[in-house]
Amino acid sequence: MMSRSSSSVRLVNMVFYAYHGVLKEEHAVGAKYEVDAELYFDFSEAATDDDIIKTVDYGAVYRKIREALTLRKYFLIETAAYEIANELLSDFAVLEKAVIKVRKRNPPVDGICDFAEASYSASRG
Repeated sequence: MMSRSSSSVRLVNMVFYAYHGVLKEEHAVGAKYEVDAELYFDFSEAATDDDIIKTVDYGAVYRKIREALTLRKYFLIETAAYEIANELLSDFAVLEKAVIKVRKRNPPVDGICDFAEASYSASRG
């Protein structure tokens, strides 16, 4: 009897310096952003065959995320998370679902806050 399974690959705490934010100063000064990507797809065939061709290319995923964060400017981290998740699904046919978390360190709030985080999940169908 075949059991039902689920699999994912996570890229955790990718760090980029970028120029996003609602305030004009944020676009000039920039800030540190962190991104987590959880990529859901069936990698059982890749695992049983130990075949890199049957899984997702982590380097290509990283480059896509880096480009989204460093070559564009967003007012909202929500927009960045949304755009990245949808682009990954569009660009990598093997993916069933992508969960993207974008964190902004030391957000401009009137007090102490380690980070603000937006999480977005996109799936096929």
